[in-house]
Amino acid sequence: MTIILIVISICLLILCITYFKINAFLAFLVVSLLSGLCLGIPPAQLVGTVEKGVAGVMGSLTLIIVLGAMLGKIVAESGAAEIIAEQMVRLMGERYLQWGLMLTGFIVGIPLFYGIGFVLLVPLIFSISYRHKLPTVYIGLPMLAALSVTHGFIPPHPSPVALVALFHADMGLTLIYGLLIAIPAIILGGPIFGRSLKNIRASQESIFREKDRSESAQYPRPTVGVSLAVALLPVLLIVLFTLLPYCYHTTNIALQEGVKFIGNPTVVMVIAVGVATYILGLKLGRSMTNVMTIYESAVKDIAMILLIIAGSGIFKQVMEDSGVSLLLANTLQQLPISPLLLAWLITAVIRGCVGSATVAALTAAGVLLPIVTGGKADPNLMVLAIGAGSLMFSHVNDAGFWLFKEYFGLSVKDTLFSWSIMEAIVSIVGLLAVLLLQLILY
Repeated sequence: MTIILIVISICLLILCITYFKINAFLAFLVVSLLSGLCLGIPPAQLVGTVEKGVAGVMGSLTLIIVLGAMLGKIVAESGAAEIIAEQMVRLMGERYLQWGLMLTGFIVGIPLFYGIGFVLLVPLIFSISYRHKLPTVYIGLPMLAALSVTHGFIPPHPSPVALVALFHADMGLTLIYGLLIAIPAIILGGPIFGRSLKNIRASQESIFREKDRSESAQYPRPTVGVSLAVALLPVLLIVLFTLLPYCYHTTNIALQEGVKFIGNPTVVMVIAVGVATYILGLKLGRSMTNVMTIYESAVKDIAMILLIIAGSGIFKQVMEDSGVSLLLANTLQQLPISPLLLAWLITAVIRGCVGSATVAALTAAGVLLPIVTGGKADPNLMVLAIGAGSLMFSHVNDAGFWLFKEYFGLSVKDTLFSWSIMEAIVSIVGLLAVLLLQLILY
């Protein structure tokens, strides 16, 4: 009966978001309260469960997500992202345009959230398409595949950061594994699959409008080297301080603690934002007030994402306080299937139902948490298996699907045969890479 109640709760959550169009945060909150009452949590205790759920998930990741949004915004507003894109295209030449755009999407996608990166880089795709007389979908999909993969696999994006916090995974190792997994996923889902899309033609009507650059034009643009350094700084620092203990051993306790402190993801993001504030802001002539306005705008952009993550924390806490987590752990562990494959499958099904990759990942995490806490799966690999599943089944209920369709002026059929298949490829390849990594590590 308990398992049936959990299935009903998840179905109700999906129904609230898809059919009744209720905001995901409110859907999580309402369904969690109803589930808690049905699962026997006393009403007086239930409010405490809700507060505990919000505090538990938000305490360890809010700063990283907020600082990541600020960094991405200043990278975009300063023109650094555009400069990286232009340089990658120039470096690769016309023959390897797809690979240049793929690399651009990967580099720019690390600090930028998906929606911002999409709107920022699509003008470049149209410009290159016109200049080289090439189909826009053919050259553009590799870039968007890279953006999508970074969104699903790589911190400081909200979903992987939230999963790292929920599973108590190691941010640095998850980042390193995510980078390794992202490479084959992007190559197969981007340039290789993109070769089959030359016959899909995007509409050249006025559905697309060039981004207004009048405000940014009054400030000088950063150099290519500076742009790359600032965009990649968080990744470089996290990877460096994760690998440092393995490369250099010391008995100096103070030095060990110092390295651990500076390598903490929150401290890394503070350093990155501080560097970006000076190099991409003050040094280029922006006032501190102007830079802070950009940061305020960035926080507004992610407010709802933070609330959705908080809602998922409530759902997870209800599962724990009601005792369902233990029951689910015992049930799921008896299934004759790899926990990583199970995680991918559950997340993929929820993604196909609700449309949102973030909601799918966080909903699945609440169900799968007992497997991780029971020591049945590597928490870092579980984060990536769920991330891969969250990219599967992108169709008409996904905002990204319509963003791609409308910007490129495609039919629903062509969008399904390009965008949806690309998302499926990066999801499946991501899963296979996670399983292969598990074999290598264990």
